[in-house]
Amino acid sequence: MSVLAPEITAAVADVSRVRTRAIDRVAYANDASHYLLTPDAVVVAADAAEVGAILRAATASATAVTFRSGGTSLSGQSSGAGLLIDVRQGFGRIDVLDGGRRVRSQPGATVRQVNARLLRHGHRLGPDPASEAACTIGGVVANNSSGMACGTEENSYRTLEGLVLVLASGTVVDTAAPDADAVLRDREPALVAGLMRLRERVVGDAASVSLIRRQFAMKNTMGYALNAFLDFDTPAALLAHLTVGSEGTLAFVAEATFRTVPIRPAVATTLAVFPTLDAATRALPALVSTGVATLELMDATSLRVGQRLAGTPAAIHGFEATAQAALLVEYHADDAPALRELAGAGAHVLAGEDLLDAAVFSRDPVQRAAAWTFRKGLYASVAGARPSGTTALLEDVVVPVARLADTCEGLQQLFARFGYSDSVIFGHAKDGNIHFMLTDRFEGAKALGRFEGFTEAMVDLVLDAGGNLKAEHGTGRAMAPYVRRQYGDELYDVMVELKRLLDPSGILNPGVIISDDPGAHMRDLKTPVSIEPEADRCVECGYCEPVCPSRSLTLTPRQRIVVRRASTAARERGDGALVAELERDYDYDGVQTCAVDGMCQTACPVLINTGTLMKRFRREDANPVLAAGWSAAATGWGAVTRAGSAALTVAAALPTPLVRTVTDAARAVLGADTVPRYSAELPAGGASRRSLGSRVGAAGVEPVAVFLPACVGSMFGASEGIGATAAFTRLLERAGVSAVVPDGIDALCCGTPWSSKGYAKGHATMSARVRAAVREATRDGALPVVCDASSCTEGFAATLRDDGIRVLDAVAFTASDLLPRLTPTPVAELLALHPTCSSTQLGIDPALRAIGAVVASEVRVPDAWGCCAYAGDRGMLHPELTEAATAPEAAEVAGWGADAYASCNRTCELGMTKATGESYVHVLELLERATRSGA
Repeated sequence: MSVLAPEITAAVADVSRVRTRAIDRVAYANDASHYLLTPDAVVVAADAAEVGAILRAATASATAVTFRSGGTSLSGQSSGAGLLIDVRQGFGRIDVLDGGRRVRSQPGATVRQVNARLLRHGHRLGPDPASEAACTIGGVVANNSSGMACGTEENSYRTLEGLVLVLASGTVVDTAAPDADAVLRDREPALVAGLMRLRERVVGDAASVSLIRRQFAMKNTMGYALNAFLDFDTPAALLAHLTVGSEGTLAFVAEATFRTVPIRPAVATTLAVFPTLDAATRALPALVSTGVATLELMDATSLRVGQRLAGTPAAIHGFEATAQAALLVEYHADDAPALRELAGAGAHVLAGEDLLDAAVFSRDPVQRAAAWTFRKGLYASVAGARPSGTTALLEDVVVPVARLADTCEGLQQLFARFGYSDSVIFGHAKDGNIHFMLTDRFEGAKALGRFEGFTEAMVDLVLDAGGNLKAEHGTGRAMAPYVRRQYGDELYDVMVELKRLLDPSGILNPGVIISDDPGAHMRDLKTPVSIEPEADRCVECGYCEPVCPSRSLTLTPRQRIVVRRASTAARERGDGALVAELERDYDYDGVQTCAVDGMCQTACPVLINTGTLMKRFRREDANPVLAAGWSAAATGWGAVTRAGSAALTVAAALPTPLVRTVTDAARAVLGADTVPRYSAELPAGGASRRSLGSRVGAAGVEPVAVFLPACVGSMFGASEGIGATAAFTRLLERAGVSAVVPDGIDALCCGTPWSSKGYAKGHATMSARVRAAVREATRDGALPVVCDASSCTEGFAATLRDDGIRVLDAVAFTASDLLPRLTPTPVAELLALHPTCSSTQLGIDPALRAIGAVVASEVRVPDAWGCCAYAGDRGMLHPELTEAATAPEAAEVAGWGADAYASCNRTCELGMTKATGESYVHVLELLERATRSGA
């Protein structure tokens, strides 16, 4: 176990937030870059004051400190040895100001979360990085993020209003406060004097001023933001803007306030495919002159990967991608006439180009979403297609737009010269900013020599073109040895002095931006090992982390994967002690507390479902006695559900503490992952599904579907109201529609209880029974199947996928087939609506909202919505998982004063009821109330 300096431990209010286990250290070792540095310890910080105390202690103990939030950085700046401080979990507050014209955010909030808050005000953040789903405000400031449309005018530096900073000395300063300059002079007089002295040095040197203006006219995240010396002349504003892009080497950003930009609602998009990369890049100046908002370049390798992915734009299909390249072209305007004029100019330019097909601008949001989903996930998608056991290394450069075509040609020549045959070029062509990716196993003299030779040649190519070696990904470790070469001795010395002023002990992210080691970029490179195929293609981008229910409790999907890689690597080098320690802790942190909800797959550009891997581990480690018991349960499922229902009914009649004592005792003997814990939100048991008979709905009409009521509705009865099954059958009747109920319905289940626990034999038994019963009831697929719990709908869909039988959720079926036949009257003023992980993956959230809109005057889905992690019985086996997963959403909902609460899955309703203290029901129950006579 790693040892942390005692003064640092003493600075943390809750010792449980100090993590020194091997599993915690290796889980945080990996970020999205090609570097791997394992911290000695991890602290999950609570607030700015605590960070200040930690930094004072770190200075006293000479402990290196790295800040970690989203971990999406690509140049090695968010991982480090020494102490790593997690500033994601405790720093998520977002405050919308001045009707959305300004926003204040802590560093742990993602760009997407901030923009979701701003959307209702018609504004957004200026920076628009492709990783917006996962990158956080801390990284946006630390890396001076820009993106696809913002250029240099709306990036972090230009839209920043002020920062709350924690200096290495522990001083906390709000640079936007009216007295910020006075506070700084009082608390840090030497720092203020030094900053003003450096400013005088820079502005007094004509050569320095000229170089800064030239390099910062383009995107530039190479070195420190020296342009601040030209743009600001007061200590606080100067300090704030020097911190932008400083990658955690000068101060900790505890809070940032930005001026936002209005959303221009009129948008037109096209994807133009050119015969060659050269043709695409030489078309750029003419397109830029039309006032285009975005020009995203994708080369042939990018297109080949896209052709293998589902849901990518039609324009990139239908040809063999060999030398072609595409430009994603988009115009933004305030209204339709202005958009027509802009897009018309773009269409005129493209009409003069030799395109594979005519480029047609579209305002269709579905087509636009497909194009941007492909583009935003491009890096991870291409990297995910790399050979197993190799690393994807992404570089980021910028040159004047007029030099871009020649630079791309030069890069392709370097790829050929150094043998990087599968390299890819893409990026923000409007700004002359391109990314290129190399794939290799970066170890051994030959591979490392090749990489070093390529890097030297690439640096010469970019600098000779008058460009910057880093445009938006930050200097990090990757380009630290080349900062002096780009800026020269004078300005590099200014940067060294700036670092010394703000971090005299050199504890803040040492080796990042400023480094005396000319080979720093060649050290600590990842050499990944091959792991299970379910997760081997992971590029550690971190896109999965914001949607993971266990992200604040144990591990995220990325961390589950990197721990597997660390364990495999340890096994290969013969470190049995580390393997044993990692595997011991992984059982709970990795396997037991994974909700296996599949939400990670919805965010993953390469479609990894880490839950599938956790299911495999559960299957491989399944207790044979329990597996046999669950196999028996599959055989007699009807009796099992009725017994469970009866037990819940008895428990509901007894004092909750008494029943909980019994379950806690059983958990102590048999294990927490075996016996559920009883809690107050659990209702009495429900009615037998057999009581429905063979038909439900209107009498005297031909059935239009087969109804498979979920067994969870039978086992867990309604807490209030009549429950989803009864509500759906009444809605069928009122709409004049009928459905068939299969014979032996009490014995049927979607199979999720077995698949999620890894009990393969029981799952096979239940699947065979369901398939036989459904084939008969649907007349071999002539009728669709409808289920009234979204997770069970998903389970039935998986079971029946190969049978040609369509499976619908009752929410979707009701919205499309029943709602047009009904006349609902709202029964609530404000409905708090909780979509589920399954409703999201099934694509039925629009139908869920549509039903919500007819039963309530206002429908709100929380900005902090996420999977509740109740996950069948997972929330009862590990209540701490659901508590952690639902805390942000519950806190948001608590301030609404809603008079109705709904979801679309019984166990999720129980989870949200427990989290909020409000009674959640199925949305169909509200619709049933809204369609009663006289409602």
